[in-house]
Amino acid sequence: MILATALAVPAMAQERTPWMLGGAPAGNSFLGGVPEGSATVGRLSLTLADAVQRGLRQNLGAILGAQTVRAAEAGRDLTRGGLLPDLNGFLYGSRQEIDLEAYGFPVAPGESPVVGPFNVTDARIYVAQPILDLAALERARAGALGLEAAKHGYRDAREMVVLTCASLYLDAALGASRIEAARAQDAVAVALLERAERLKEAGVVAGIEVLRARVQRAAQRQRVIFYENEFAKQKLALARAIGLPLVQDFDLADKLAYVSAPLLSPGAAIDEALRSRPDLRRAEAALGAAETNRRADRFDGLPSIRFNADVGWIGPTGPRLERTFAVGVGIRVPLFEGGRIRANVRLDDAALAQIRARRDDLRARIEYDVRAALLDVDAAGERVKVAREALDLADEQIRQVQDRFASGVVGNLEVVQAQDALATASDNYLSALYAHNVARLALSRAVGAAERSLPTLLDGGGGGTQ
Repeated sequence: MILATALAVPAMAQERTPWMLGGAPAGNSFLGGVPEGSATVGRLSLTLADAVQRGLRQNLGAILGAQTVRAAEAGRDLTRGGLLPDLNGFLYGSRQEIDLEAYGFPVAPGESPVVGPFNVTDARIYVAQPILDLAALERARAGALGLEAAKHGYRDAREMVVLTCASLYLDAALGASRIEAARAQDAVAVALLERAERLKEAGVVAGIEVLRARVQRAAQRQRVIFYENEFAKQKLALARAIGLPLVQDFDLADKLAYVSAPLLSPGAAIDEALRSRPDLRRAEAALGAAETNRRADRFDGLPSIRFNADVGWIGPTGPRLERTFAVGVGIRVPLFEGGRIRANVRLDDAALAQIRARRDDLRARIEYDVRAALLDVDAAGERVKVAREALDLADEQIRQVQDRFASGVVGNLEVVQAQDALATASDNYLSALYAHNVARLALSRAVGAAERSLPTLLDGGGGGTQ
C-alpha cells in the first residue's frame, strides 16, 4: 500500500483552457501560427508581453482576421461602385461595303445597290451614371456596415489572440513552476535517502527505512520526468501559437505571481462589457448590414433612373472626322420579376431573425461571462490564500518530522507521508496561482479589455511565485 502510493505519478489538475474561456474559435485557428523568421543562436528570453505581441503579428487567427477586413473593404468598394459613373473609351476602324437596299434606301434602276469600299473610323467616349437607384444606394450602405462588422471582428480576433497566447504562456509558466518544485522535492528525497543510509549504518534504523526512502526518491524522480515532458509540450504549444520556430530554444522570463484583481461590481462590469465587447459591436453592425440589405432587395422593385451619354468623332479618315454625340436619360420600371424580389425579401427576413436572435443571445452570454468570471476571480483568490496556508503548514510539518526522524523518534514512514503532503500542497498552491491568473484573464476578456489589461496580468512581468 505504501509503495503504490509513493510511486503514483500525480495527475495533472484539470485546468481551464483558452477555448473554454472565450468560445471555441473555428477550427482552433488561434492555436496555430505562421513561423516568423528562423531560429536564433542561443536561448531567447520570452516575457508574457513579448509572447502576446508575437502572437498579434503571427497567430493564424489574427492573420485570418486581418484578411477578412481586406475582403470586406473590397466588398464595400464593389457595392459603392454601383453608385459611381462608368466611363469607357471606344475606338473602331473598318473598311467596308454595304448594300443600300438592305437598309431600306432606294436605288436608281440600273445602279448597283452596293457602295464602297470605304473607310469608317469611330473614336468615342461613353459615360453612364445612376441618377436614382435606391437599391444600389442601400447596398452601398450595407457594404459599409459589413466593413464595420469585419473591423470589430478583427478586434475580437485580437482579443482571442491575447487570451489564447497569454493562457498558453500561463500553462507553460505553471509547468516551469511545477518542475522547480518537483526538483526541490527530489533534492530533499535524495538528502533523506542519504540520511537513512547513514542511520542504518549506525544501527539507528532498520533496512525498511532505507527501502522507503529509495521508493520515495524514485517517485520524486518520476514526478520530475513527468513535469519536464509536460513542460516541453507546453512550450511547443506556445511557440506554435505565437509563430516562433519550434526549434527555437527559449526561457520564460515571467513566473506565476499573485496580483489582486481590481474590485468591480457586477453591474459596472456588465455595463463596461456591453460598451466594449467587440463581438457585440460586430453583431450589431452585422444586424444593421442585414437590415440594409433587406431594404435594398425591396427597392429592386422600384423604378431606377440612369443617365447615358457619348461623344466622339466619326468619318472616313483623318481630317474628315466629324464630332457627334448622344445624351439621354432612361428609366427602368420592373414589371415582372418572376417572384424573385419577394423571395429575396423572405430570405432576408429569415436571415434577420437569425442574426437578431444571435445578437440577443450574445448579450445574455456576455452577462453570463462577466458574472461567471467575477465568481471565478473571487473563488481563485480564496484558493490562493488557503493553498498558501496549507503549503506553509506542510513545510513546517516536514521540517519537524525530519528532525524527529534524525533523533530516532519516528520512522521513515512519517517522513514519506509528510513529503507527499508537501508535494500535494505545493501543487495545489501552483494550481491556485494559475487558476487566479486565468480567472483574471477571463474577466478582462469578458469585459472586452484583454489586450488593454495585459500589462497588469503579472504585475508588469518579472515577478516571482509568491
